[in-house]
Amino acid sequence: MITEDMIKRINELAKKKKQEGLTLAEKAEQQELYKVYLAGIRGQLTTQLEGAGFTPQGRTHVCQEGCCGHHQHGPDCNHHQH
Repeated sequence: MITEDMIKRINELAKKKKQEGLTLAEKAEQQELYKVYLAGIRGQLTTQLEGAGFTPQGRTHVCQEGCCGHHQHGPDCNHHQH
């Protein structure tokens, strides 16, 4: 989870990097903070997209009961045959 303190520290390290450079320990800390931050952003985006009806690749899409998931019914789809 992204906290306000994490964002503050990311910004502090970015500013220091531009002004005077970072120590090896600070570089490692910055990389770890970036990793956590990006994972949090990706998780938020995925949640928002799924809430809007988008399905990530590799997951089965079910839009409603009885839907076969084929939005372009081709000759091999027997979903709407009577």
